[in-house]
Amino acid sequence: MSYLVTIILTVQMISAISMIGLILIQHGKGADMGAAFGSGGSGSLFGASGSANFLSRTTAVLATVFFTATLALAYFGNLRPSSSGSVLEAASVAAPTAPASAAAPAPAASGAAQIPAN
Repeated sequence: MSYLVTIILTVQMISAISMIGLILIQHGKGADMGAAFGSGGSGSLFGASGSANFLSRTTAVLATVFFTATLALAYFGNLRPSSSGSVLEAASVAAPTAPASAAAPAPAASGAAQIPAN
């Protein structure tokens, strides 16, 4: 089960980083206006309008993979057994207590004044 969660988390991180890169590569809507007036958009790698379709479809696929991985991680995260109490109650129960011998005061040296403990 731990291996599956690790694989899903890795897929989610790779898809997130890839989406960030693809979104930063894409042109804004204002860049299409300059291409309409002949600013050399046809000489690009994907052609005049091919990059918008390729990059936007790849981004949509990566977004689907990212959200699917997120839902899977949420599902596997909720499979852990839960107790009926709160987290703070569970922490106070699990805290170690001091042994009874350490709670007793040490005997005072002769001639020293004894101060009563509260």
